[in-house]
Amino acid sequence: MRNCLLIFFFLIGSFVSAQQVRIGVFHSKKISQITLQVSSGEYRVFGDTTFLKTLHAEESMSVKTIINDVSISVDGVGFWKFAKIFIVPSKNNSSLKYTTTHPVYKARIYDDGVELSTAKSKLKIVNIVDMEDYLSGVIESEGGGGKHLDYYKVQAVMSRTYALKNEKRHRKEGFQLCDGVHCQAYHKKLTHTPKIRQAVKETKGEVLVDARNKLVTSFFSANCGGQTNDASYVWNTSVSYIESFIDTFCIHTRQSTWTKKISKNAWKNFLKKQYNVTEEQVGKLLYNFDQEQRKAFYIHPSLGVPLRDLRKKFKLKSIFFSTHLEGEFVVLNGRGFGHGVGLCQEGAMNMAKNHISYDRIARFYFKDVRVIDYYKELYFKQEFRALEH
Repeated sequence: MRNCLLIFFFLIGSFVSAQQVRIGVFHSKKISQITLQVSSGEYRVFGDTTFLKTLHAEESMSVKTIINDVSISVDGVGFWKFAKIFIVPSKNNSSLKYTTTHPVYKARIYDDGVELSTAKSKLKIVNIVDMEDYLSGVIESEGGGGKHLDYYKVQAVMSRTYALKNEKRHRKEGFQLCDGVHCQAYHKKLTHTPKIRQAVKETKGEVLVDARNKLVTSFFSANCGGQTNDASYVWNTSVSYIESFIDTFCIHTRQSTWTKKISKNAWKNFLKKQYNVTEEQVGKLLYNFDQEQRKAFYIHPSLGVPLRDLRKKFKLKSIFFSTHLEGEFVVLNGRGFGHGVGLCQEGAMNMAKNHISYDRIARFYFKDVRVIDYYKELYFKQEFRALEH
């Protein structure tokens, strides 16, 4: 029995440590040429299946599009044309500096390997990266430094959950996720915050699942303004593990309140043009709206003015605001920053500062969820399927 357990944990450890993800980087940019330089470690370069060269520290190569293929130049010498180019790390802790040269964008450094090809007359750049390296880069890109370890842990669990739940989002494009915020912001490798690496390592394999044992959609925003939002107020769809509740952990933080002035005419004209709501119809309510508790609609649901539409039109920080008239301006006194659904980042930061563990933080913001080891759960499911057959 003891030997069986040892074999089991060895298999689990091997599976987890070997997991890599394919991330499309510079995904929204139309890049035709890029220089890749070894920032640390060592790399082997392949054109299709042909070994071309070993790149050592500080050595670089240039890649550009040529019709439907990619062309590579090493040390400025020669150009070879291939369908795909693979740059594969041959040492641990290897990273590459990506410098776009046509057009020029801010350089980035990413861990692990890269695959380059052409798609729709631009370079398709896919970072092939260890899951834990990817998550570390995401958390620093999304949340920055200077936070408590348990905050980084809850972010690690949420980011891993998101990555695994959405791993087929860009399948037709030849990778799993992209570097944009509609996936998860991933603008570089982890650089400044070793505590993030620790958090990712100490939560390795952990994800959030709902009451049906399904991966949750791990919503979060910067600040909920003292009350989290119902998902249906933002996306017209309820989510079983998301509910609106009072959150006092974020009410005295940096982004908990805001004020904005909008001209009376702009406010009045938008409501009339878009929703046929006029001052003659509702009187002073057109400019005086009280929202002590979160609502979905302006003034009254029967008028059909979603607060999310007002947020979009007037570029507001949140839909959690009240209004009043001052002369020729509508003054909005608002709370929070972002959609307010799910985890409140500034609230979670305060909870972590107060020594509340990351799993309790997760369960505070998401109803009836559990933190589980995804890979052990997956292994047991595969074993049970094998036994059934």
